[in-house]
Amino acid sequence: MRRAIDLRVLELLAARLCHDLIGPVTAIANGIELMADDDGEFGRDALTLVADSSRQGGRRLQFYRFAWGFGGGGLTGAAPHALAADFFSDAAIDCDYGAAVRELPPAEQKLACAMLAVAGEGLPRGGRMMLSLVAGGLQIDAVGAGGGLSPEAVAALALSASPAALTTRTVAAYVAGLLAEARGRRLVVEALAGGFRVLAAPL
Repeated sequence: MRRAIDLRVLELLAARLCHDLIGPVTAIANGIELMADDDGEFGRDALTLVADSSRQGGRRLQFYRFAWGFGGGGLTGAAPHALAADFFSDAAIDCDYGAAVRELPPAEQKLACAMLAVAGEGLPRGGRMMLSLVAGGLQIDAVGAGGGLSPEAVAALALSASPAALTTRTVAAYVAGLLAEARGRRLVVEALAGGFRVLAAPL
């Protein structure tokens, strides 16, 4: 099933991507300025800031390029499970990317990563996500203190939210829902003890 994509969705997704990348890029620029002004210990601290921010920005770019921008064909670069592990290392989230999922075609793993990006937002204090392949499809069990997806994100995942109601905080969930729908799935959120589950079930 294919549906027309509202221009607002693309604008919000671009804004979200820029928002997530502006922090590391700004930190790199600030670190370089500090290095230019100081040759001592302060300059070495600035160099550490630049290196850390560069790694963080690179991890986010590589993950988002695959989850949101992968156009099909063979995989190049790091495997999706490695991209996910690096991406969530900055958020103190342990991402268990199941072995069965690693064997799926790239397009299926693209959907898995898009689902992980959304599920990770439901663990603001960190936690653990288990991505697995079950009879019903791809499944993420997320557990962590204070975890949970907002009603707006749940509606976006289910594609029941209109593009006009989306924000930069919920557009990633909507895009994940679109990716699922294109593969004959729908995204369902269920409550778990201490967390929640996101399932890509058949339409």
